[in-house]
Amino acid sequence: MGRRAKNKQDAPLPLELDTKFDGKVTKGVHDKLRHQASRTRKQKAAALTQDKDTRRTTKRKPTEQQAAAPVTKIAKTNKKPNVVTPESDDDDAVTPMVDAVDGGWDNAELESDSDDDLDDSMDDEFDSAEEMLTAEENIDEEPRNALDLLGDSSDEAEGEGGFESYDEFDTDDEAAEAKDGAVTFRDMEKRSRMLDSMREEDAEMADLEQLEAGGAVEGERELFVLPTEAQVEAEKDAPLDLPQVQLRIQEIIRVLNNFTQLRDGERSRADYMEQLKRDLCYYYGYNDYLMAKLLQLFTIGEAIEFFEANEVARPVTIRTNTLKTRRRDLAQALINRGVNLDPIGKWTKVGLTIFDAPVPIGATPEYMAGHYMIQAASSFLPVVALAPQENEKVLDMSAAPGGKTTYCAALMKNTGLVVANDANKEREKALVANVHRLGISNTLVCNYDGREFPKIMGGFDRVLLDAPCSGTGVISKDASVKINKSEDDFRMLTHLQKELILSAIDSANAASPTGGFIVYSTCSVTVEEDEAVVNYALRKRPNVKLVPTGLDFGRPGFTNFCGVEFHSSLALTRRFFPHTHNMDGFFVAKFQKISNKVQMEENSFIVPAGSGALLKKKKKKRQPKN
Repeated sequence: MGRRAKNKQDAPLPLELDTKFDGKVTKGVHDKLRHQASRTRKQKAAALTQDKDTRRTTKRKPTEQQAAAPVTKIAKTNKKPNVVTPESDDDDAVTPMVDAVDGGWDNAELESDSDDDLDDSMDDEFDSAEEMLTAEENIDEEPRNALDLLGDSSDEAEGEGGFESYDEFDTDDEAAEAKDGAVTFRDMEKRSRMLDSMREEDAEMADLEQLEAGGAVEGERELFVLPTEAQVEAEKDAPLDLPQVQLRIQEIIRVLNNFTQLRDGERSRADYMEQLKRDLCYYYGYNDYLMAKLLQLFTIGEAIEFFEANEVARPVTIRTNTLKTRRRDLAQALINRGVNLDPIGKWTKVGLTIFDAPVPIGATPEYMAGHYMIQAASSFLPVVALAPQENEKVLDMSAAPGGKTTYCAALMKNTGLVVANDANKEREKALVANVHRLGISNTLVCNYDGREFPKIMGGFDRVLLDAPCSGTGVISKDASVKINKSEDDFRMLTHLQKELILSAIDSANAASPTGGFIVYSTCSVTVEEDEAVVNYALRKRPNVKLVPTGLDFGRPGFTNFCGVEFHSSLALTRRFFPHTHNMDGFFVAKFQKISNKVQMEENSFIVPAGSGALLKKKKKKRQPKN
């Protein structure tokens, strides 16, 4: 370290000028020189960029004082120069201009703390000889003095009296506001009304153009005809391009929407539907059987929306593990890692939708610590409908991979007992891993066929059955469902689902003070796996009834379908679709068990228990003899 000076002075303010100034530089001198440099730079730019003809027409005539001023040199005399200061609001923004005097700059006074010369601060208009030569090539040969430059009519030099008023804090927005005038609240309201009226006019014009275009298109497309049988056979060997198939699908839909006017007199509606089904199968990749089922379920327009939604992946969602953290803290931790997220909706307080993540969402420290579970939003629904309470005994008949089981345990706050069963032993590995990772301590994992309940165990307060299904609601995750499901598969699955739902009902305890509820759910949208199975359970188990699911959104279930009438209470069930709810297709139904006795015949009852079913016969009362 060197020796520090006792009378050390502060560093001088930096000068943005090419000229050097001898002596003490004060704040006033610094500001004047700074404004002068800025004005000089703008004058150079205006002189170099302005066209020769435009400059001649816009050049202002010099005043008498300016005409009397010298053009090139200032004669030196012993008298002090006469200073001409133009009128301006900003005194610091204008440097005093010198009239023709004999004294020159040697005896000029500066408004500063020093009386040294400032000859070098007012050098020529250009910094070097090269710039002067370049300027002489572009500027008129007529001599121009400094006042002519300052009085130029360019946009950059327009100010009071022809001088530029420079302010280093000026912005483009302030200039625009000054040009347009001050904006008041009345002006803002007026402009807002004008914008609204312009939007309405644009919308009306767009509607008119669309109607006119639609009318023209209708007139052009009236001659659409279906392909003949020979053409259909030829297309099997040489298929059309997808854009051509898409255009034909649109044409058929247009005809079906206005069938009486646009139909071909020789073709029936069934012919159009058959061709539409073939084209949709080819365009979206479904087999004929599944396509026919889905076209029965939806209208044509909604079916197209369903098919398009299945081509797009559903958003990634996670469920907060409330046993270890809160959703707010988890969201903040993930946001700090650069994750873009949002709550799923008002119907859940633990779900988050992940839009974008710079790191794998299944490999963060929060995931490893068990703060959340990667789980589809649709799989929240059965647990929300079941609503398990603390200290209850709950059965999950098809538990793997553990999303619903761990959600039940979290709602029960690790109290009571959750029996997690799954028939597939390999899938139970993921179930056990998730139970340990999330810190669940009230869960028992077992490997049984769900149809063996309640012989193995019974008397549960609540039972959750997420039955195996065809997966027609999760086609966006598994596109193989489009082609690998046949009529035999649906027959086998519906038979299994009916057996499982009866076992689930028998495993529940109607005498439970808080429970006696059964929730049946599938990730399928077909009626055979949903309403038909629930209707079968209502007929086989008259000791149960359907109750509201507690879900305030979703579509009601069908009470009749294709001429088949179902129980009227099936309107309490709920359906969810990917094209309307932006989640996997799902079905949820909630039962309440009224009695443990099941009347099979007029004089026989079944009483399911943990050890099996008992058959009791009702004794007939003897009638007294007359």
